[in-house]
Order: sequence, then structure tokens, then C-alpha cells
Amino acid sequence: MIHQFKQAGLAIVVDVFSGSIHLVDDVAYDLIALYESKTKDEIVTSLAEKYASEGVSSEEIAECYDEITYLKDEGKLFAPDTFSTIATSLKEKTSGVVKALCLHVAHTCNLNCSYCFASQGKYAGERAIMSEEVGKRALDFLIENSGTRHNLEVDFFGGEPLMNLDVVKNLVAYAREREKECGKNFRFTLTTNGVLIDDDVIDFANREMSNVVLSLDGRKEIHDRFRVDYAGKGSFDKIVPKFQKLVEARGGKDYYMRGTFTHANPDFVNDIRTMLDLGFNELSMEPVVCAPDDPSALTDEDLQVVMAQYEELASLMLERRKAGKPFTFYHYMIDLSGGPCIFKRVSGCGSGTEYMAVTPWGDLYPCHQFVGDEKFKLGDIYNGVTNTALQGEFKKCNVYAHPECKDCWAKLYCSGGCAANAYHATGEITGIYESGCKLFRKRMECAIFLEAIKSLDE
Repeated sequence: MIHQFKQAGLAIVVDVFSGSIHLVDDVAYDLIALYESKTKDEIVTSLAEKYASEGVSSEEIAECYDEITYLKDEGKLFAPDTFSTIATSLKEKTSGVVKALCLHVAHTCNLNCSYCFASQGKYAGERAIMSEEVGKRALDFLIENSGTRHNLEVDFFGGEPLMNLDVVKNLVAYAREREKECGKNFRFTLTTNGVLIDDDVIDFANREMSNVVLSLDGRKEIHDRFRVDYAGKGSFDKIVPKFQKLVEARGGKDYYMRGTFTHANPDFVNDIRTMLDLGFNELSMEPVVCAPDDPSALTDEDLQVVMAQYEELASLMLERRKAGKPFTFYHYMIDLSGGPCIFKRVSGCGSGTEYMAVTPWGDLYPCHQFVGDEKFKLGDIYNGVTNTALQGEFKKCNVYAHPECKDCWAKLYCSGGCAANAYHATGEITGIYESGCKLFRKRMECAIFLEAIKSLDE
């Protein structure tokens, strides 16, 4: 399978199943598009006529054809799909091994964001905080079910996890004790809205957190439109200085400013610019996840704006890179020389199998976006996974479980996409969130474009 696109004057060809990326001229670009549907003579005749005014001879086109045939023979163009028959078995190999937990240490929040998928931290239930005992048992559950894995991941999540900071600290201390006994290594992430950040939090986070995710939606007027306290007051002025202090103390590394764009700001590159002006360089802006009739939902018109914004963002990144002021955009991070192994490319995030969310009372869910929906309860940290039928459905989640992905060029980059988004859009975890797919494909084109430009500069 081949995907071809042009961006900013660069002609790019993606060979889906080999992972090869080719930068080509216009003749080769057109030739590749015709290669499988026409004979060599037909292609040479057609392109010789098209490029006659540019001085391209039939002999040169024939030579180009032979070079493409060589690349095909080498498995770098028109490579066959060798993964479809092993997709299910790949995931079975890690069956029963858990490598990461999302600990919902606080089902409560000090902000009242209207677009919050977690119902302002309550997850459609009662407000609650996780006890130290439940948290310790969750960590023990992870150790017990991690098999031979050495590195284990834990995300302190909410609601707002800093509303339960003492428990978070005690759980980290407990994990450090257990990892020595068990030959494990814990990596912690903290996701916070920033309201409760102080010097103590900064010291703790910079000592123990491998990554910190900070919620900021960009421009003050955009951020304060949704991210308000219970009195309706925006949080921008309160949190930005705290974020700046934390990031400076971390040396500008191992954090992400994580924003959400909605119907109010499909022109999200302006929010990226604001973050850059504030001194932040590790950035992520993601589309809102909500019901189609929600006022925050992106419309079809918004999606067109967003697609153009992704290209504008790529241009901004190039501009800043050339000026010696580069920044990272999470969704443009791609490694063309290696990247994820084929297991991850086929199987995806591992929700419900390798990765689970834990509620304040110890229930297990496939991920944070399913928490609160009782039919997705997998079990609990005391008895393990008891809903094996449900977990079986998540084990089947791979890129080949989605019939709609069959002809999609980006499928080995998205691995079938997000099961939660698919469910909320279609009612099936193997469904397709079409709007998300469109945006993902555009992001991948821009990411590949940026890496292609980098290769030319090296």
C-alpha cells in the first residue's frame, strides 16, 4: 500500500507496510501513482508527453521506472502486508501482563470545566479520594501482574490528583520500597490543572515524576472560557506563573503543556503561540472529546480549519527550528529510523490488557475514559480481572479488528485508534471515530513532512 502527498513543495511517498518514506521529484511521484495500474510502456509514453516541455526524455522516465522496480524488489515500495495474519497472536503473547496503571487518586476537582469528559472529576458518580490502603494495593496488583517486566508506569490522575497529595507522596515512597524488593522500576507521571502547585509540589514532582502533564488551553480568553473555578472565575492568571516556575525548576524538560481545542478555538495555533511566548516548549493540543450536540464540539467547518492549522503548525515548527528555537508538539513526534515495534503498531495502547485505570475504591477499568460506565468494569485490585469476556474484547482490539481501517494508509501509525473514542462515537470499541481519523491522518502527514525536511538538512 502506497500513500502520496505533497506539502510545501515536497513530494512524499509513504510505503505503508515497509515503513519506508521516499522524497521524490514530480516525475517519480507520478510514476509511482501509475506503477501498479499501467505497463511500463504506457507509463513512459504518458509521462513523456506530460513532461516534454520540461525536457524530460523517455529514456529518463524509463530509468526512473527501473529504479522504482528495484525499490519494490528490495521491499521498500509496494511491500505486501505481512502483519494481518499475526495481529491477534501478537497481543496474545502479552496476555495477563499489566505494565501500567492510571491511579484515580481523586474523583473530585477544584475546577469546573464544562467540557470535562470526567464530569468535573466525578466520572458520573460520587466525589471520592483514594485511600493510601487502596493505592498500595493497586501498586501491589501491578507488581503481581507485571510478569517479567522491569519498567512499570503509574499515572496519578483525577479529577485533580493534588487534592490528595499526601497519599500520592506515600504511594511513591511505598513503590520505591517495593521496587527494590521486586526488581522493578517505577516511572511516575502527574497530571494536574496547576491550581495547587506550590514549592513543595515542585520539589516533589521534580524529584519523583518522570513526566508532568500540565493543563493549559493557550490564550487567556480561551483558557478562561472553560477552565474556571466553581465561582466561575478563570484560572489562567493563577496557574501560569506556577507552571512557569515548575518548568524552570525541571530545566525545561520532561513535561507537557496539554491543551484542548474546541469549537471556540479551532485556530489553535494561536494558542500554541501563546504557550511559546510564555516560555513553554513541550506542547500538546488535542481535540475535545464530547457529544456531537455539545456546544464545545467541533463542527465539520471547524475540522477544515483544524486541518489547515496542522499545516500552519508544521510551518511554525520549521521556522522556529531554523531560528534555533525549536519546540516539541506531542502529535508530531515520530521516528522514521525506528519507532514503535510492530507489536505496538498493530496492537495499540493496550487498554484493558496491559494498561488499566483504578478508581478510588479499587475498581479496574480499561482506561480513564471508560471509568464510571459500569458495563466496562473489568474487576478490582483485590480479585483481579473477573470480567474476562470484556477483557477478551479488548484483547481483540488491534488495527485489523477495524474493517474500515483496511485501506487506510495511516493504520500502522494509529494502531486502530482509541477504543474509547470509537465507543463514544459508534457504540463499539472496534468502531471508527471518523473525525478523529481525518485529523490523525493530517497530523501524520505533517509529522512525516517535518522529519523529511530534517533529513534534508542533515
